[in-house]
Amino acid sequence: MTRQIKIFDTTLRDGEQCPGASLNPEEKLDIARQLAKLGVDAIEAGFAIASPGDFDSIKQIAQQIKGPIICSLARAKKEDIKSAWEAIKYSDRPRIHVFLATSPIHMEKKLRMTPVQVLATTKEMVAYAKSLCNDIEFSAEDAGRSEPAFLYKVVAAAIEAGASTINIPDTVGYNTPWEFGKLIENVIANVPQIKTNNVTISVHCHNDLGMAAVNSLAAIKAGANQVECTINGIGERAGNASLEEVVMTLKTRRDYFDCSTGINTKEIYRTSRMVSNLTGLLVQPNKAIVGANAFAHESGIHQAGMLRDKLTYEIMLPEDIGLTESRLVLGKHSGRNAFADKLKEMGYNLTEDNLEKAFTSFKQLADMKKEVGEADLAAIVSEEINIVPETFKIELIEVCSGTERKPSAKVKLQYKNSTTVETAEGAGPVDAVYRAIDKITRLKPNLVDYIIQAITGGTDAQGEVTVRLKEGEQVYVGHGASTDIILASAKAYVAAINRMIFLQAQNQAKGLD
Repeated sequence: MTRQIKIFDTTLRDGEQCPGASLNPEEKLDIARQLAKLGVDAIEAGFAIASPGDFDSIKQIAQQIKGPIICSLARAKKEDIKSAWEAIKYSDRPRIHVFLATSPIHMEKKLRMTPVQVLATTKEMVAYAKSLCNDIEFSAEDAGRSEPAFLYKVVAAAIEAGASTINIPDTVGYNTPWEFGKLIENVIANVPQIKTNNVTISVHCHNDLGMAAVNSLAAIKAGANQVECTINGIGERAGNASLEEVVMTLKTRRDYFDCSTGINTKEIYRTSRMVSNLTGLLVQPNKAIVGANAFAHESGIHQAGMLRDKLTYEIMLPEDIGLTESRLVLGKHSGRNAFADKLKEMGYNLTEDNLEKAFTSFKQLADMKKEVGEADLAAIVSEEINIVPETFKIELIEVCSGTERKPSAKVKLQYKNSTTVETAEGAGPVDAVYRAIDKITRLKPNLVDYIIQAITGGTDAQGEVTVRLKEGEQVYVGHGASTDIILASAKAYVAAINRMIFLQAQNQAKGLD
């Protein structure tokens, strides 16, 4: 009988801990909605005690998202557990996720606790969490480097105190698949309470040695029935097990694993792009499943095989992840209704205002490009719907550069009901544009990332620019897309500045500054 594997998504908790990937509450809620549409079993919405902002985000998700379990992480401390419960109690399916380290190095160096103290604390804090919430998950942090006999005792104690899910993490990505699979087998074999209490065994693997997904799969083969993962594999250090890699492996190699998930795989690509856009963490072209080259074939031998039978070089279909890349019979003469129908077909349900903005951008693009692909439309939609109020709006960008002259730029921005024009020189045309924008806005944030990628092929391809600005400890992401890379760069920079202004104003209003 095919075994059902639960998918526990921690993009909004562990994924957001990736440096520079901070999300505001509205962005977290948007991603949570998409994760529910994707069909994940559980959403770890954050770490409630971490900050008032994180608490509010978890609470908002618990109140509005239906379907998946909504979970908050908590250290094995009463104040953490209480805060987690106060945030998630609005959900129809709340879960408190308590963790405590069990490896010798973590207990001695980080916790400064003895094994006896860790065992006692596990019992006490899981029982306290159970008194508040019926669904409790316990994680033995750094289980992959723990003494097996002690790990079995802690797992048994957590189950007896009320945990119905036990997570065995490879917290630092240290284990190999053979070791980790054996660890899961041994935990199941040596803790009889797992079977008698029908406990879910979960795994949470990190990618420090590049084995997070394969370790998760080895654990499934050994008997684990929940995998904790993130979209695009984002997370602490080298990241987490990638949801799309684990899910598509189980789907593609069902003959070997005899396991399935409840994931609607046709939502994978869209979810990947949303997370990339909102966090500013681009997906590498050769990334499995969702990378730009994942279904690209350039070699003549490969192309010949593909023409005869796609199965020669494609073990799964692009359509399986929602990436059809069909050519659009849309152009500058296409109507609004045809455009709206195509977006619906792609899974986008835009408000009238956002649809109008996206249609205007589409018409502008159709005037410049011979062919418009779905990737172009996805870029347009993400640019139009993932924005904050436009404090500054671009009206004009002009640049002059060449081998015999210093690059210069003229920029006109609209601010409220007036416009301001400034000129500047720079090391290159983009630098000149950014210097002129700084003059107008009277801001000079630290530009920590400037990334360009082509959305499609050809000399008329749209370029997508992502910038990350840092002011103090906060990072602000902006995106811009255009066939003119200078304009795309300007749009991304202004979008990041607008986001910075908007979020800083929000924080001041909440008294978080």
